[in-house]
Amino acid sequence: MDDYQKTLNWLFKQLPMYQRQGSAAYKADITNTVELCNYLGNPEKKFKAIHIAGTNGKGSTAHMLSSIFQEAGYRTGLYTSPHLKDFRERVKLNGQMMPKEDVVEFIQINKPFFKRKNLSFFEMTVGLAFDFFAKKEVDIAIIETGLGGRLDSTNVINPILSVITNIGLDHTMFLGDTLEKVASEKAGIIKSGIPVIIGQTQEKEITDVFEEVAKINKSKIYFADKLDWLPKYNTDLKGKYQEFNVNTAIATVKVLQLQGENIKDSHISNGLSNVVFNTDLKGRWQQLQDKPMVVCDTAHNKEGLEIVMEQLTEQQYNNLHVVIGMVNDKNIKEALSLFPKKATYYFCKADIPRALDASELAKIATNLGLQGEVYTSVRDAYAHALESSSSNDFIYIGGSTFVVAEVV
Repeated sequence: MDDYQKTLNWLFKQLPMYQRQGSAAYKADITNTVELCNYLGNPEKKFKAIHIAGTNGKGSTAHMLSSIFQEAGYRTGLYTSPHLKDFRERVKLNGQMMPKEDVVEFIQINKPFFKRKNLSFFEMTVGLAFDFFAKKEVDIAIIETGLGGRLDSTNVINPILSVITNIGLDHTMFLGDTLEKVASEKAGIIKSGIPVIIGQTQEKEITDVFEEVAKINKSKIYFADKLDWLPKYNTDLKGKYQEFNVNTAIATVKVLQLQGENIKDSHISNGLSNVVFNTDLKGRWQQLQDKPMVVCDTAHNKEGLEIVMEQLTEQQYNNLHVVIGMVNDKNIKEALSLFPKKATYYFCKADIPRALDASELAKIATNLGLQGEVYTSVRDAYAHALESSSSNDFIYIGGSTFVVAEVV
């Protein structure tokens, strides 16, 4: 086994990780990250950053911004989570994953400190990203929060701009059981005197939270969907929900232009048109083949799935096949109720501890009028869907990021 694989095995097995295990890995405290950054020589202070939080769309928005900055010639760092196929998707420089040897070196050098402080997977990964960006002397780093905002490990940075895409009831066990409580947690990334972009205007209660926190911090607040002077641009990302994210990205760049960043309108246009090429973003209404048409999408909560299901109803096909799996800490019934009844379902379980048993998923789905069979794995379910489909059918793969990860 090579050093990189050994390093990854240690990272994944040494400590709980939210991506795989759920609530056991969540730490509502950034003390460890502060100590880690001090230990590393405060790399987070050595580059400019844009900080992005939100229930949905923060990953797509982060990739759009990275693509735009890359087109403008900036040396651009991008930190996102979770990854789909390769751990290094989380840390990119100009759209390229960080080298394996850099991952290995960082972990090997700093492992005694990690063990002594009992750091979480996410804390170590944040330190890895910040250290890498500082050493590579990035001009800008686009930093996506992992979970929430106020107590997220990434919230040790002092960005030039904060972005909150939207608010929904996801991760309620950590962030609160009302939209206002979730909004308060996300609003924790608003910093003193630093402008903040809000992607989607929502209920007045949510808007009030953002405006109050911005007022306390003397931060100028912009609601992207209220800015009627924003130009329109197209993107290569085909999901219908990307309309909101494009608008948020454009608003972000326009405010940065006002702050003196050297980004031209042509950079915005080219950046938005080449997000996949520039950043290798996967899993967002991604077409895997045609005849039959196969599309996968990582939407996994009510707010994300509502828009994806709307787009699904607009497709032309003879028969619809849905390969679906979910994790066990979501509102399964609420999510499944959004899926069309007129479809054949292939219930499966992603290969992670958090995944809901396929038989349990099928039982809940059947009670909601969704009919299908249970399969032993994601690949088995997908293979049967392909086998059962004609060239004019449509196969949708989703319900969980981890299901998509096994087919892209």
